[in-house]
Amino acid sequence: MKVLLTGSTGYIGRRLKQRLSNRDDIDLKIFVRNKKSHSNLTLNSFEVFEGDTFDKEKLEIALQGVDTAFYLIHSLNNKNYKDLDKISAKNFIEAAEKCGVKRVIYLGGLGVKNENTSEHLLSRIETGEVLSSSKKVQTIWIRAGVIIGSGSTSFEIIRNLTEKLPIMTTPKWVYTKTQAIGVDDVLNYLEQSIDLESKENLVVDIGSEQLTYKDMMIQTAEALELKRIIIPLPFLSITLSSYWLNLFTPVQFTVAKALIEGLKSEVVIQNNNAEKYFPNIKPISYKEAVKKAIKEIKSNQVISRWSDTGGRIWEQNHTQEIADAIFVDRKERTIKNISKEAIYKSFISIGGKNGWFAYDFLWEIRGVLDKLIGGVGLKRGRRSQNDLRIGESLDFWKVVDIKENERLLLFAQMKLPGLAWLEFKIEDNKLIQSAYYYPKGVFGRLYWYSLIPIHYLVFNNMIDSIIKKSANDD
Repeated sequence: MKVLLTGSTGYIGRRLKQRLSNRDDIDLKIFVRNKKSHSNLTLNSFEVFEGDTFDKEKLEIALQGVDTAFYLIHSLNNKNYKDLDKISAKNFIEAAEKCGVKRVIYLGGLGVKNENTSEHLLSRIETGEVLSSSKKVQTIWIRAGVIIGSGSTSFEIIRNLTEKLPIMTTPKWVYTKTQAIGVDDVLNYLEQSIDLESKENLVVDIGSEQLTYKDMMIQTAEALELKRIIIPLPFLSITLSSYWLNLFTPVQFTVAKALIEGLKSEVVIQNNNAEKYFPNIKPISYKEAVKKAIKEIKSNQVISRWSDTGGRIWEQNHTQEIADAIFVDRKERTIKNISKEAIYKSFISIGGKNGWFAYDFLWEIRGVLDKLIGGVGLKRGRRSQNDLRIGESLDFWKVVDIKENERLLLFAQMKLPGLAWLEFKIEDNKLIQSAYYYPKGVFGRLYWYSLIPIHYLVFNNMIDSIIKKSANDD
């Protein structure tokens, strides 16, 4: 069976790709915006098509000969995501019809249309409706609520709030009911949808037990062996709640607001199709899913994270932009008898829990300031403390290029009056560390000049610390 996977760099898509790659009865194809977002192993193991769902010609090439296609695409990071989602879904189902695809499997969200439905949830519902409108292609529409797993948006929010706030004052939405589900159970439903014998369009609502968001936070605290007090307040608005999430969790303000707006209405199961068509899947409880996620984090086994797909600028070729940078802070050190492997291992391990060497407090201050003005801040951390891949987040940076034992290029995603990059490169027995900055207007230039003393301390210490760490580890 030929299967096409879209959204393969996303939270669910990356995990589903790993699972489907283990099946000998499936010829897996991958449709991705940028091939660089995948490792050489993936590129050599699968047929990878480059393009997006707004390019009909490339979409049809990818769908040729496909039996089943997974639609795991969402445009939440764009301002007009609701319109883009409709266009994307329409293009996809029309191309699927034209290419003779038999089945499309879509992962959407639980919920019903009413006056309280958020724009985010409404977009997910409308996407499902567009995909289900075809009379030639069967659509299996899996609908999940809060997905709990290491690296998922919902889990990261709940875990961060629970860990950092012994006493929480919360809006009245904490009494809203939902049905969470563990990420592995979601993957089970998606994978088994490939082999489902039904020929009709299906809407399959999935989830474990019904809980309020307050119940979920209390159970999370119990799983973390913490005691927490939750005090709901009736006067916290959506905007205030969004700023609150922005400050205490890894998500930035725009994402927090979209999620908070969705908490106004209950998202619970509306049908029994999960039991009817997938009787062998028994979703684990919420607390079990939390414990499993915590175990993966502690053992450094996080496969994917919610923040890895945010910010399409990492897909661009930055060579020309860097060449145009007006300001450059470059430091060079001779490697001497230290191996390139040790140097590379040191500079790809910076950030996250490992920190930024001697001046961590300055990075923390910059992260807090970034959060206060709606940026991503430092709380995103990193997926793994010892490994990086193109496209994933590293604190308030994005990995835009990486070459083993040679180079790491990071693009700044913090709020800036300009564009910035940080590069580590091994060349001619030297470690070259470069900060590039392209300012916007007068304020952008003032910003750079005001930071020169801090840059002197931070960047000199950084390259010296990398050399010292490498020498100790080599």
